[in-house]
Amino acid sequence: VYRGSVKDFQGFDANQDAEALYNAMKGFGSDKEAILDLITSRSNKQRVEICQAYKSVYGKDLIADLKYELTGKFERLIVSLMRPPAYGDAKEIKDAISGVGTDEKCLIEILASRTNREIHDLVAAYKDAYGRDLEADIVGDTSGHFKKMLVVLLQGAREEDDVVSEDLVEQDAKDLLEAGELKWGTDEAQFIYILGRRSRQHLRLVFDEYLKIAGKPIERSIRGELSGDFEKLMLAVVKCIRSKAEYFAERLYKAMKGLGTRDNTLIRIMVSRSEIDMLDIREVFRTKYDKSLYNMIKEDTSGEYKKALLKLCGGDDDAAGEFFPEAAQVAYRMWELSAVKVELRGTVQPAGDFNDDGDAQVLRKAMKGLGTDEGAIIEVVTKRSNAQRQQILKAYKAHYGRDLMADLKSELSGSLAKLILGLMLTPAQYDAKQLRKAVEGAGTDESVLIEILASRNNQEIRAINEAYQEAYHKSLEDDLTSDTSGHFKRILVSLALGNRDEGPENLTQAHEDAKKLADVSSNDSSDSLETRFLSILCTRSYPHLRRVFQEFIKMTNHDVEHAIKKRMSGDVRDAFVAIVRSVKNKPAFFADKLYKSMKGAGTDERTLTRIMISRSEIDLFNIRGEFIDLFDKSLHHMIEKDTSGDYRKALLALCGGED
Repeated sequence: VYRGSVKDFQGFDANQDAEALYNAMKGFGSDKEAILDLITSRSNKQRVEICQAYKSVYGKDLIADLKYELTGKFERLIVSLMRPPAYGDAKEIKDAISGVGTDEKCLIEILASRTNREIHDLVAAYKDAYGRDLEADIVGDTSGHFKKMLVVLLQGAREEDDVVSEDLVEQDAKDLLEAGELKWGTDEAQFIYILGRRSRQHLRLVFDEYLKIAGKPIERSIRGELSGDFEKLMLAVVKCIRSKAEYFAERLYKAMKGLGTRDNTLIRIMVSRSEIDMLDIREVFRTKYDKSLYNMIKEDTSGEYKKALLKLCGGDDDAAGEFFPEAAQVAYRMWELSAVKVELRGTVQPAGDFNDDGDAQVLRKAMKGLGTDEGAIIEVVTKRSNAQRQQILKAYKAHYGRDLMADLKSELSGSLAKLILGLMLTPAQYDAKQLRKAVEGAGTDESVLIEILASRNNQEIRAINEAYQEAYHKSLEDDLTSDTSGHFKRILVSLALGNRDEGPENLTQAHEDAKKLADVSSNDSSDSLETRFLSILCTRSYPHLRRVFQEFIKMTNHDVEHAIKKRMSGDVRDAFVAIVRSVKNKPAFFADKLYKSMKGAGTDERTLTRIMISRSEIDLFNIRGEFIDLFDKSLHHMIEKDTSGDYRKALLALCGGED
C-alpha cells in the first residue's frame, strides 16, 4: 500500500507544467502561489520530467531560475523538491561535511534510515554530482567508532533475509549484553557488527530477547555504555529498526518544539519522506504527541513556506480523528514491551550500620541553638529508608522527650520543609494527607486524586484507607463521595476500595472485555460507555488489562488510550487515561508527570515533591530510566536546572544519581 502523501498527478503534461512555471517567474516578481501549488502536487519523477521539458523549451535551467526568483526557506524547500531523492541526500551530506564543523545529526539521520538500495543510489549520486568518493569524504571528516559505524552503513550491505534463526537471535542478544552491561568497558565492535549488518526483522527479535535477559531495553544500555555521536548514531539505528515512522515523527517534533525551528531538518524530512511514509509519520505523530503534524507545522511556520509544507503533509489528522495501522503497530509494540517483567528498584535503600539513636542525636544537634544545619538533616533523612525514619522518630522521642516532626516543622520552611516532613510520614500517611488536601477547602484537586488512586496497588490502597480514617476520623470513601460527582465519583470510589483482581490474564475473558470496550453501538443507559470502562479498568488485574489492550488494538486498529480521548472528556477521561498509562508502564507514567512538573516557566513543586517522596523506595530508579528514554535528558539534570538551594540538594539525594 502506498503510504506517501504526494502522488503522481493525473493528466500530467511536462511541457504544460514547464510553461506554467515559466509564466509564474516571467516579468517583475514571481507568482509564488502558482509555483508551490504546481510543484507540491507533482511526484518527484514528474518534477524531473518538468526540468527536462523546461530546458528543451526555454533553453534554461529550471532549478537555477527557481533559485533566482525565490528566497529563504521557501526557496530551499522548492529546490529540494526538484532534486531526485538520491541527489537530495547527496546534497544534504555534502553540506553536512563541507566547511568548518560537521552536521553529525544530518549524517546520522540519512545513513541510519536509508535502505540498501537507497544507500547505493546515494553513493552513486554523490560521485556523479561532486566527482568524489563519499566514503573517503566521510572518513576524512569523522573519527573513532562513529566513523566505523558510518562506513559500515555506507556499504548498504544489511542482510535482507526475512527467515530468522531463533538460535542466532538469542546469541546476538547475549553477545550484546556481554559486550556492554556484563563487560568492564564496552566492546563497541560487537555493537557495530550486529546493529550494522543484521536484518531489520532479525534485530527486532534481538531487541525483544535483550529486554527479557537484561531487564531493560537495548536503548537504555546504549545510553549507559556508549557516548557522544556514536551513541546518537546507534540509538538512531535502533529507532529506525523498530519504526522509521516513529523515528521521523520524533525528529519532526523536536525540529519544531520550543523556541525557534530547525528548518533544515524540517525541510529534509518533509521532502525525503513525502513519497515513502508520510502518512505513517503523521499517524505516529498524532498518537505520540496528542496533536497533528499539520497543526504543529501551521503553528510553527509562516507564509508560502508554511503553505508548501502543509501541502506535503497532505492532511490534518486532528480534523480526521483517525487512528491507523502504523500507529497501532507502534502502540502494540509498546504494550508488548510493557508486559515484560522488569525488576522495580527504588533509589533509597536501608542504610547499613543503621543506628537510630545516633541519627536522633545528629538531628537534634542540627536543630539546637542558633540556626539550623539543613545539610545534616538532608543527609540523615534522605539516606534512610522509611522504616528506619520511623525508628528515628521513636528514638528521638525516647531520648529527648520531644516530637521530631514538630521540631522539624519549627526549624525548616518552604519547599524543603514539605519534602522532609513528607519523608518522615509512612507512605500510607503521606498519601492520605495528599488526598485530604485535595478534597478539603474550596475546590478539588482532581489531578492528585487521579494520580494516587489510579497508581496504587490493593495493599497500598487499604493502608491509605486505614491511615485516612485514623488521621481524619472519617472514611476516604465518604470524602470522595461528598466532594465529587457522576461517573468520576464512581471511578474514584471503585479504585478506593482496593479490590482489584490480582490474578493472571484470561485470554478468553480479555477478548470479551476488549469487545465490550470497543462497542460504541449500545444504547442501553445502564450499560453506558463509562460504566463499561469502569467495570473493566477499575477491577481487572494489571496482567489481564495488558492483554485486553492488546486484543483491543487487534480488534479495532485503535489504541485504547486514543479511544478514551476521542470518546470521553474532562475528569472521567483523565482518570481512565491515568489507569491505562499506569497499567501499561507505571514508571513511564510518573516520568511524564515529573517532566510536566518542571518543563516551561515555573515549577509545580507539589507534584515534584509528591512523586519524589512516594516513588523513592519503589521505582524511582526505573522512572529515571524512562525519563531519559522519553525526554533525552536525565531527571537529575532537570531537577538541578529547575530547582535551587537545600530543596534541590534534598531532591538530588532522593534522585540517587546522574544517568
